[in-house]
Amino acid sequence: MKSATVTLNPAIDQSVSVPGFAAGSVNRALWEQSDPGGKGVNVASFLADLGFAVAATGLLGRDNAGEFEHLFKSKGIADEFVRIPGKTRVNVKIIDEVSHNITDINFPGPAASPADLARLEQRIDVLLADHDCFVLSGSTPAGVPPSYYADLIRRLKAAGKRVVLDSSGEPLRQGIAAAPWAIKPNIAELVELVGHPLPDRGAVVEAARQLLATGIACVVVSMGRDGALFVTGQECLLAIPPEVAVKSTVGAGDAMVAGFVAGTLRGWPLTDCARLATASALGALTQLGPRLPAPEIIESTMAQVRIGEATDRSLG
Repeated sequence: MKSATVTLNPAIDQSVSVPGFAAGSVNRALWEQSDPGGKGVNVASFLADLGFAVAATGLLGRDNAGEFEHLFKSKGIADEFVRIPGKTRVNVKIIDEVSHNITDINFPGPAASPADLARLEQRIDVLLADHDCFVLSGSTPAGVPPSYYADLIRRLKAAGKRVVLDSSGEPLRQGIAAAPWAIKPNIAELVELVGHPLPDRGAVVEAARQLLATGIACVVVSMGRDGALFVTGQECLLAIPPEVAVKSTVGAGDAMVAGFVAGTLRGWPLTDCARLATASALGALTQLGPRLPAPEIIESTMAQVRIGEATDRSLG
């Protein structure tokens, strides 16, 4: 099975190391690193690392498209992006290795015109012919209606495609109404969706099950150090990761999506999909920028991920 990712608001992720970072003060950087990214671009990159043929489409500023084009060529990702006027945005991560804090500064992307979206629809029509799974990831830039993901999900489902949605805010809320096959909110996004605090694991599980009732087949909830929940109509699993030294959080959630999709494409049971998703996310945490460690390290980490029923309190 071939997969495709859709990224409406890609970004160049600039990681900057600033020991003892303090707002309102002069700060000195030790090093910086720039990586072409954005959630769907990262998912495509990770799927390629995991050995899958993948196409990446969406909206890409033509003025600084070179970094993305180099990434796609180096990883064998089919570049199906629509070029639009202007520059793709830059997201800055300030990494303080003294306090172990990471500060995010996310810029807006270039606005999309109706003509840009029409060209993207044509590009997706071409991908429908030979791609089975579509991952819709990230925020939407100016010019894209909040209903865009929902409309696209309905269109893809009508063509018999499996759709994974990983977004936030109103695009996620409206997208859920179209019942994608799977979604991957984090805790903050899930709280925003349900409109009330989720004080414990039981409340998170109940919120995930409420989303299943809307027609979604699988809800994956990332919970940071507390692991991740993988909830379907038949199973409710908790994946607990081993401790790792975190170098950067860039792309960790996207790696979880890629690992989950990869396991699904391989026909694995949910338990093994959860192991690969969690190991992939951990692998991204140990790297600088959106990249995975060697496959043998991912396999070793999979063996260290504990999987159990989410109702088993001994796991958390």
